[in-house]
Amino acid sequence: MQQAQVCIVGGGCVGLTLALGLAKNNINVHVIDAGSEPAPLTEQFANRVSAISLASQTLFSELGAWDDILAQRTCAYTHMDVRDKDSFGKIAFNSTELDLPELGHIIENDAIRYALFQQLKQYSSATLSFNTRYQAIHQTDTDVLITLESGMPVMAKLLVAADGANSGIRTQFKMPITFWDYGHHAIVATVKTQETHSHTARQVFLPTGPLAFLPLSDELSQSIVWSTSPEQAQHLMSLDNAEFNKALNVAIDGQCGLCEVQDDRAVFPLKMRYAQQWVNGKIALMGDAAHTIHPLAGLGMNLGLKDAALLIKLLTDSKQEFASTRVLREYERARKLDAQKHIAMMQGLKELFEGDNPLKKLIRGVGLSMVDNLGPIKTLFAKEAVGKGSAK
Repeated sequence: MQQAQVCIVGGGCVGLTLALGLAKNNINVHVIDAGSEPAPLTEQFANRVSAISLASQTLFSELGAWDDILAQRTCAYTHMDVRDKDSFGKIAFNSTELDLPELGHIIENDAIRYALFQQLKQYSSATLSFNTRYQAIHQTDTDVLITLESGMPVMAKLLVAADGANSGIRTQFKMPITFWDYGHHAIVATVKTQETHSHTARQVFLPTGPLAFLPLSDELSQSIVWSTSPEQAQHLMSLDNAEFNKALNVAIDGQCGLCEVQDDRAVFPLKMRYAQQWVNGKIALMGDAAHTIHPLAGLGMNLGLKDAALLIKLLTDSKQEFASTRVLREYERARKLDAQKHIAMMQGLKELFEGDNPLKKLIRGVGLSMVDNLGPIKTLFAKEAVGKGSAK
């Protein structure tokens, strides 16, 4: 039998961040993931990227992984440009206004995962089991027993489910969730642009949903996230590259010059999920297993990393009993509240910017223009957007 203080099911960015934070504090951790171990980046940009906030960057730095992330492909963005397609509304800000070196970084998820993996391999307190599935999970009042498909039992004081939006652990232990369909599908792809991105993250709100252009390490390459109705997404996915490029250029109003899609487009449905129960005995949910939100503000990964940061802090606090009910409830209360706030904010933004109702368009235009022209409010808005607001 293998023993660990914490067993983490799910070796994605959030699960590996938790594992590294615990391993650095000499807490024995065992990561189980059904997929292959993280590998170096290929020459082609990956479709899945994240806008990493300054708060998340600080966490990676504290864990010793940030330099490894920077050694791969990253792009610091110094400007943000958000506008409404069908009104005069626009808000733009830059890092100089906030006295910051940058607003954040656009990073391929695979780069983050590989850097965390490379760091974790240096710790004897970490056991990494990729290409490994669990067969059964049972818990007592004090322990959790995870039986792997190989028959190997793993005993842990705490099991953290970081196994994604369709968490099997959440389902097995009947931890209820609230969910709704956003009525959007997101198309992701890498595009080449005629003009340089100038380290600017752009987002335009169309009547059918938001379109984001995120700068990549190559100044003529950007990652797009186009959230739109399922019907429109199906239509866009059916177009050949030439026709898709035309539609994309029209949607972004030619802000980046002509755009050319570089690889296969991918599409996935967008759903809000919020676990009503994050803790069941010695089992805790984290990341997408606990919450998923609309990508229009790029908060998904950062919310999961905030889960990991708090759990690292609580589990490494020597003043409290390890993984006690009190500790886990404190984690649940704090992170549920923050997730609720961001879910409500995303839903409000989606509803406000969706559609072509004349009154909505007027409110959007006036609201964005007021924020853009009122210095203190604009600064508060900008700091919250980059993870430097009051809610850390």
